[in-house]
Amino acid sequence: MNDLAKIFASEDIWYLLLALLSAAIISCVATPMVKVLSVKYGAVDIPKDGRRMHDHPIPRMGGLAIFFGFIVSVLVFVALDNDKKGMLLGAVIIVVLGIFDDKYALPAKPKFLVQIIAALIAVMAGNRIDVLSNPNIFSSNPVWQLGWLAYPVTVIWIVAITNAVNLIDGLDGLACGVSTISAATMLVIALLVSELDVAVMMAALVGACIGFLPYNFNPAKIFMGDTGSTFLGFVMATVSVNGMFKQYTIISFVVPFLMLGLPIFDECFAIIRRLSHGQSPMAPDRGHVHHRLIDMGFSQKQAVGVLYVISAILGLSAVVLTASGAQRAMLFLLAMGIAVAVAWRVFLVGPSHEGKDNTEEKGEDKDG
Repeated sequence: MNDLAKIFASEDIWYLLLALLSAAIISCVATPMVKVLSVKYGAVDIPKDGRRMHDHPIPRMGGLAIFFGFIVSVLVFVALDNDKKGMLLGAVIIVVLGIFDDKYALPAKPKFLVQIIAALIAVMAGNRIDVLSNPNIFSSNPVWQLGWLAYPVTVIWIVAITNAVNLIDGLDGLACGVSTISAATMLVIALLVSELDVAVMMAALVGACIGFLPYNFNPAKIFMGDTGSTFLGFVMATVSVNGMFKQYTIISFVVPFLMLGLPIFDECFAIIRRLSHGQSPMAPDRGHVHHRLIDMGFSQKQAVGVLYVISAILGLSAVVLTASGAQRAMLFLLAMGIAVAVAWRVFLVGPSHEGKDNTEEKGEDKDG
């Protein structure tokens, strides 16, 4: 781990810590104020279907506090070029959309359209996947030049990750914690590949999430709502375009999918599940990974803990793969084996009858 040792011994680490702490303090201080604003604005989540895990109204729109912490820290500590200005403008649009959605529960199609517009703004500003490393290691051509396909490919990537993080936002502290782990992974990898601006932005995002998490852990005092989950997904997707896909090695193709592995896998599984049942891919259901863990008999805290571990394993795998080396590659394979085993148990084996019985005996929220 010589590369990591050099990073933590450098002066840059103090700059990153300052950006992280600033975002954390602002987010933590802003959250109680946003909670009051959410209640006054009427952005309150009232449990009314079987997908909800809570049994009483809880303010949502807490993602506004995460946004405040992130944006202030980025404006102070990051030099803004056209790429970053486009990303921030798109993020503002996503946050405004989230505020309206948390208040009025907007239909899926209009939200999807606005997300595409926000992604296009970021892409037109220069946040594009122009080149992809060729996953075929036996090919004589090491990269794919996307040309005009860079525009639709990048938009699809940004919109997909934006919604993937939103889909896993079903338990107290889940989406925020998983996003923290993913952003921290991106932070370390950005340092390994000498992308300091990306590292600072991810430090700000990690700090903003950390400042909000104490209010969001079970039992949650406030939800981040679509305001937060779509914002987190949008920022991580857009930043990954600049920090990861631009590295012309095989890891640039794999690493982003590992860093955001849990939400990506859950989203793909949800789309396949809904299409197989003749439903719209946008139709809500109760088949996400966190629902399955609850049905297996896990409590909310246990289910969130399991998913944190899976995200951490995937994040570690991404870091190890970036650092490379024979020993690290073996560690990567071991970590991936554990992740596959856990994912197989959760996604393919499915909920056990014993778990359902235990849930009923414990008096878990049957409406959630």
